[in-house]
Amino acid sequence: MKRLIVRPGAIGDFVVSIPAIECLRAEYLEVWAAPRNVPLAARIAHHARSIGATGLDLLELTVPNARLIESLRGFDSIVSWYGAGRPEFREAVAALRLPFHFFAALPPEGCGGHAADFYLEQVRTIAPCVSDGIPRIACDGVRGGFVAIHPFAGSPKKRWPLEHFRELAQRIARRMPVEWCAGPEDDLPGARRFEDLYELASWLATARIFIGNDSGPAHLAAAVGTPVVALFGPTDPAVWAPRGPRVAIAAAPALHEITVAQVASLVQNTLENVRM
Repeated sequence: MKRLIVRPGAIGDFVVSIPAIECLRAEYLEVWAAPRNVPLAARIAHHARSIGATGLDLLELTVPNARLIESLRGFDSIVSWYGAGRPEFREAVAALRLPFHFFAALPPEGCGGHAADFYLEQVRTIAPCVSDGIPRIACDGVRGGFVAIHPFAGSPKKRWPLEHFRELAQRIARRMPVEWCAGPEDDLPGARRFEDLYELASWLATARIFIGNDSGPAHLAAAVGTPVVALFGPTDPAVWAPRGPRVAIAAAPALHEITVAQVASLVQNTLENVRM
């Protein structure tokens, strides 16, 4: 069996899809993903590529790329979260008689369950398997004694105030070192930055605890087994919280309503539970 998985989306979307991708393992597995997620995809597949580099978005053209079609016809099964909501794309696939299975890229509003379980239930319709629904990324890092803080998120509404993070860091720094991490475009002088997401995951695996917003790095930290304290505002943590045995959530309709004292207490409780 030669299978292709096409999984677009941000870092968190990809991470919560990992249990579903694991269920789709085949004799040969290839994953096409968003450019930033390719290093993660390469850890769970025989080969990984950027969706944009494949030309898949041009499949709807009147004269599609012959090399792309030949490549797609080389797979026995293609599972795609890409193009499910684009009728023209699906019609092009049907006309070419390509072996696509399309799945919705996002859980529906009010689905009630976690996104990881939603993706698992989708793929179980074509590849039954047993899974606990917890994303896991294997890293060789040895747990260290520092706290990793990532104070950013894709949307401003999902960001706890930076001054709150700084006050929290001052409290924590009295007991243990604090290291900040940020994305390439984030304005935070002195923060650790990683172009390769697997390198970021490996670094997070060495942290004693991770603190951050509803963001990709929070999902990465949980997936490598690092204890996580994540702050949620407009997003439903029942659906999108990082998943793992050592994840604690602080949630409020508006993030500024969460106090530094509340998060500091949650961090302390999480660290104490880890020691037990």
